[in-house]
Amino acid sequence: MNLRYMISIAASKLAIKVCRLIKHGGTTLPGKIAIKLYPGIIKTITKDFKIIMVTGTNGKTTTARIIGQILKENNIQYITNKSGANLVSGIVTTFTENVNLTGKSSSNTALIEIDEAAFNVICNYIEPDILVVTNFFRDQLDRYGELYSTLNSVKSGILKTQKTKLVLNADDSLCASIAKDTGRSSVFYGFDINAYNGVSEAINSDAMYCLYCKEKYTYSFNVYGHLGGFSCPSCGYSRPDIDISCTSVTELTSSYSTAVFSVNGENNKQYEAKINLPGLYNIYNSLAAFACSYVLGLPAEKSITALAGFECGFGRMETINVGNKNIKLILVKNPTGFNQVLNFLLTEDKQMHIAFVINDNLADGTDISWLWDVDFEKLQVVCEKLAMLYTSGKRAEDMAVRLKYSGIPVDKIKIIHDYSMLINEGIDSTPENHNFYILPTYTAMLEVRKVLKNKYKLKEFWK
Repeated sequence: MNLRYMISIAASKLAIKVCRLIKHGGTTLPGKIAIKLYPGIIKTITKDFKIIMVTGTNGKTTTARIIGQILKENNIQYITNKSGANLVSGIVTTFTENVNLTGKSSSNTALIEIDEAAFNVICNYIEPDILVVTNFFRDQLDRYGELYSTLNSVKSGILKTQKTKLVLNADDSLCASIAKDTGRSSVFYGFDINAYNGVSEAINSDAMYCLYCKEKYTYSFNVYGHLGGFSCPSCGYSRPDIDISCTSVTELTSSYSTAVFSVNGENNKQYEAKINLPGLYNIYNSLAAFACSYVLGLPAEKSITALAGFECGFGRMETINVGNKNIKLILVKNPTGFNQVLNFLLTEDKQMHIAFVINDNLADGTDISWLWDVDFEKLQVVCEKLAMLYTSGKRAEDMAVRLKYSGIPVDKIKIIHDYSMLINEGIDSTPENHNFYILPTYTAMLEVRKVLKNKYKLKEFWK
C-alpha cells in the first residue's frame, strides 16, 4: 500500500476530527488536505465503490437523499456527502471519512451529489455507474456562466466515461439532449400529458428555443418552467419516450403530495405514491429517485415505501418543531425554484409568517437582479393569509423593495437584520399549530441554521 496514500487519508481524518471539535464542519478542508498530500487520491479511493451520482440545477440534495432512503429500505449500506458539500474537495472528504487507513470500507456503494459545474472535473478521476440528472435552469450566472456552457460541461464529463448509465428528465429539453449528444444508454422519467392539470405558467426564457436549430419550441403540455412536452416544429427534436412516468398528481398539500407512478416497460404497471414532501418539484425529485431505483433493479414496492418515510435534509423543506409550532426552512436560489416554493405556499390554508433571507455572497451569486424574475405578484392571491413578511440578510432592503413593488402592502413588510431577533419575533408571532416559513439563499441558510441549531439543539448539518 502506498505510504503517501495512507498518510493523506490519516491527515484528512485528523482534520475532520479537529474541525468537528471546533464546530467548523470539516466538509471541504480535509479533502483539500488529502488532495494536496496525494493528488491522485480521488481515483484511488473510489475504485472499489459502485458510484451513484446526482447532478443538475435544482433538486440535487433532495433527490440524493430520497435515493438514500430507497437504499436504506433495501438494506444497502452506502456512504454519501450528506452535508451537501458537492465540490471535489467535499467529495474527497466523504470518502476519506468513510474508509480505513488502507482505503477500505464496509460499504461498497457511494451516493454522491455533485455540483453541475464540478461534474466535468471529477469525471477525470471517477466514472459513476449511474448518473441522475434532475434539470437545468438559469442559476447564479456570475458563478457558472451561461446556461448552455453548464450543460455542455456536463456532456463533456459524460463523454469521458465508458460504463455510466444515465437517468434523465425527459421533460427538460436541455437534460434530454444529453442522451442525444452523447449516445449513452439512458432511462427517461417525466410527466404524462394529463398528469397535472394545474394553472399553466408561461414558459420561461431558460429554454424557449431549440438547441439544434433555434426555432421556438411548441408544447403539448407544461408542468412548470420549461418542463413539459416540448417539440421543435422545424427540426423535429422533441421530448423522448419515457420509461418511468408520473401518470397522475392526485393531491398537493402544504405537507405532502400523492401521485401515481408507472413503469412503462412492465405493462404500464402503476404504483400509488405518497410522497412525504410538498410541492410539484418534489414529485419530479421523487420520480428521478424512483427511476434510479429501477436502473438499480430494486423492488418498486420498497421504493414507494421509502418515498412515504423520507425525511427532509437540512435547509430543504426542513421542519423544526417548536412546541406546537413549526419552523420550515426552505432553500431558494434561482427564479424557477423560488416560483415553485411560492406555488407551494399558495397551498397553505392558514395564516403565514414568512421570512425572506437574501445574501449576495459568492456561493449565492453576487448579482441579485434575479429576484425581479421571481413572480412574487402571485402572493397577492393569498394576501389576506399573509400576516407578516420579514426580510433579512445582506440584501434585506432589496428584498423589501421587491415585495413592495409586487403589490404587498408595506405594513406587512418588516426588515430585521439580526437572525436571533428574526427567529424570536417570527416564532412568537406565529399562532399555535401554524408554520413560520424561512426562505434563505444558500449562505443565509447556513447562517440561519447555525442560529437555529444553537437555539433548539439541532443536529449538526453534516450528520
